[in-house]
Amino acid sequence: MTITPHWFLPTSGDGRTIVERFHANRSLGPVAQRDAGIDYLAQVARAAEQLGFEGVLTPTGTWCEDAWLTTAALIGETKRLKYLVAFRPGVISPTLAAQMAATYQRISGGRLLLNIVTGGDSIEQKRFGDWHDHDQRYARTDEFLTIARGVWSGTPFDFTGEHLSVEGATVLAPPDPVPPLYFGGSSPAALPVAAKHADVYLTWGEPPEQVAAKIGRVRELAEARGRTIRFGIRLHTISRDTSAEAWAEAGKLLDALSPEQVAKAQAQLAASESEGQRRMVALHGGGLDRGVRGLEIHPGLWAGIGLVRGGAGTAMVGSHSEVADLVEEYHALGVDEFVLSGYPHLEEAYWFGEGVLPELAHRGLLRGTRDQRAQLPEERHVAAQ
Repeated sequence: MTITPHWFLPTSGDGRTIVERFHANRSLGPVAQRDAGIDYLAQVARAAEQLGFEGVLTPTGTWCEDAWLTTAALIGETKRLKYLVAFRPGVISPTLAAQMAATYQRISGGRLLLNIVTGGDSIEQKRFGDWHDHDQRYARTDEFLTIARGVWSGTPFDFTGEHLSVEGATVLAPPDPVPPLYFGGSSPAALPVAAKHADVYLTWGEPPEQVAAKIGRVRELAEARGRTIRFGIRLHTISRDTSAEAWAEAGKLLDALSPEQVAKAQAQLAASESEGQRRMVALHGGGLDRGVRGLEIHPGLWAGIGLVRGGAGTAMVGSHSEVADLVEEYHALGVDEFVLSGYPHLEEAYWFGEGVLPELAHRGLLRGTRDQRAQLPEERHVAAQ
């Protein structure tokens, strides 16, 4: 099976440092050199499409622009690119979300993918008026997705749950196609929900042996339900013509951080209820003093991003061939979808798209050349299912 590459839209701003550090601590103030304006985001989206990425992830939270509105504004800027819209099921009606998705599919020509973000930070959730605890949020997500799929069935849907209830829920017309559901979560409360509902289970970029264990558990839970799930991974990337050049770029990102910034970020990240976030923090231990190669936790896998960024905290670093080796290593474990990003997102899309994607195509891990893939949107869609 071939892989499906995705890129990322920096809707909190972009720059040559780890600008999403207010992911972890907004009090540090804005650091993005490039505002998240629609013109710049359109540049990133068009670059991702031209380079052969399947879609782009757009994040969710109070620290970035709204993903639904931003990507809807970008539909006309691209022709084939899909939009992986992240949203929180606890802050929107499931029927309204189902309606929005159906409308989005019609106006975009079927280019919507959905990233379900249950939320692991109570402070962030309370900003949205959500006071559920960690496990309650996942129980509510289960009910939310049950309702959404029921609404998409095309007949009025009734449901009564502990957290959510609807009666006669329906939409003008079901989405065509029904958008695939991408779902992440590493806790005991999250994995059964993923096994029940996810089309693609997403993990953050842990070392391969940890990813293999997580994939095995989710696959086992899904098979017990008679379901088959695809797997994806969320990583940053720093790819250059030589390994030395790539590690030098990683060093620049590290050099731009101060001990005070790292300490503030780590203090807040340590308070997160997210099991996935705990696992990310454990990879680096807050070790700014370890130096750039001291944060290499597996050959070519670097934990320096997570010193100040919440969520995805690791990057693939190396020459184009070395990064392709790591992609192939994850793919051998069962990972088919790679959701990638880099700083700045425009330039790094080109480094990966012009350096690593051709190498992966040469190894038979991508369908055809970039131009051939761009001319076959329907075949690409089928291959991604």
